[in-house]
Amino acid sequence: MIKNFKWLALVALTFVACNNEDETIVSNSSNGLPLTSGSADFSKFVAIGNSLTAGYSDNALFIEGQKVSYANIMAEQFALVGGGAFKIPFMADNIGGFKINGTQFAGPRFYFNGTGPAPVAGTPTTEILNPAVVAAGPYNNCGVPGAKSFHLLSPSYGSAAGIAAGTANPYYVRFAPNATTSVLAYAMSQAPTFFSLWIGNNDVLGYATTGGDGTNPITPSAGVAGVGFDATYNTLVNSMTSVCAKGVVANIPYVNTVPFFTTVPHNPLSTTVLGGGNAAVGVATINALNTQLYGPLKAALSAVGGAGRIDLLSTTAANPLLIKDESLTNLSAQLTAAFTPSLGAALAGAYGAIFGQARQATATDLVLLTTQGAIGAAPTASDSGIGVAPSSPLNKFGITFPLQDKHILVPTEIAELKTATDNYNVTIKTAAVAKGLAFVDANTLMTIIASGGISANGYNVTNTFITGGGFSTDGVHPSPRGYALIANSFIEAINAKYGSNLKGVNLSDYRILFPGTL
Repeated sequence: MIKNFKWLALVALTFVACNNEDETIVSNSSNGLPLTSGSADFSKFVAIGNSLTAGYSDNALFIEGQKVSYANIMAEQFALVGGGAFKIPFMADNIGGFKINGTQFAGPRFYFNGTGPAPVAGTPTTEILNPAVVAAGPYNNCGVPGAKSFHLLSPSYGSAAGIAAGTANPYYVRFAPNATTSVLAYAMSQAPTFFSLWIGNNDVLGYATTGGDGTNPITPSAGVAGVGFDATYNTLVNSMTSVCAKGVVANIPYVNTVPFFTTVPHNPLSTTVLGGGNAAVGVATINALNTQLYGPLKAALSAVGGAGRIDLLSTTAANPLLIKDESLTNLSAQLTAAFTPSLGAALAGAYGAIFGQARQATATDLVLLTTQGAIGAAPTASDSGIGVAPSSPLNKFGITFPLQDKHILVPTEIAELKTATDNYNVTIKTAAVAKGLAFVDANTLMTIIASGGISANGYNVTNTFITGGGFSTDGVHPSPRGYALIANSFIEAINAKYGSNLKGVNLSDYRILFPGTL
């Protein structure tokens, strides 16, 4: 829980004037220096965005996580200089997840059980179709987990009838005023005096977390509003600044700065791993694999134009995963022909289908955090990529059967993500400059966190999974301390732009991770 700050005690609060060019002065009892809002007016602050704005953490949305969203931390600091109430559509519990008409659809949240992420005990009690939640609005925190940029313009995004079809979002349905009001319209209807906008992460992240398999495409930069990111983002900013001239926006971090993509190594196959904890068994396993699979496959690929894709496994070093790289020339037909004399047509055909675009992973590939559970598991007919479940010995993902597109980001996909992110960030910065908004370079912030960390208040916050302090157990969303660090970055940008001198928060007052019971 966030501890109380002594300097939050206010000695005097004086409202100088009501227009947003005047200052609200507060005396800070801990050092005697006056706090000022500068030229900003925080009396009606509205935050727009996705799961990051909502305070999503540990693979769920829950009360204590919502309390430490960067938006709420900012609102608490705004309150020191005349900021008004910041209403949040709190979930019903700290279990996380939700139900729709009594049926559970998401949750519970994760916690670290000493060995890895695990679901907390209990069943979610949050009911999406609870009219009392809508009646208690409007809510200042308009962060909607899962939202992409164009979703914020959709008038049907809060329609309960659209949940099953995927045109609506359950989290927004829960607090939307009706079935026809977009998130943008909802935010504007509150006549904010100050806003924050952090959107676009999911426009690339959805593609990345599915391994670039095409099921969740990157939002193109070009295109009309509601389709392309550029036009959509400009519509969002132009609309908000038409009712509220002052605000803060943030750009999009590269996906390879979050532990979801950097935790699982490309080469985890040591003798101990392959031997199930017994190195001697691992050595024997490697020798057998080299003789029966890797050696013949290396020779065949080298003969048909695939030299360098496969090498023999080592008994002294960690070995790379076996993966499918769809950017490679498909050598299925050539492999089938090469193996037919020794294996027969049927088995040779299977080898060709399985290994036509196979190679061993390198340090330039990103293995998804969720792929960790797939390594060594048996492919099924639905996820093998060949329509059938392969039989032994070709039935171990990453070892004798290539991990599929959904498991890995290969360099061509990583390049696509970087290009999209760079393009988005140009649009975001350009809009911020054109409208005179405060700007947070979240991309640089996350890059620093991923490159050794940021030290503050006696802590070094990094992106190391579980122990780094910056991220929660889902590997994507920040921890409480990570959200506090982000809030401070927003506050620094606001101070620089509008002449305020908000102090930010002390990172030591925020947890690294939430416990199993709250």
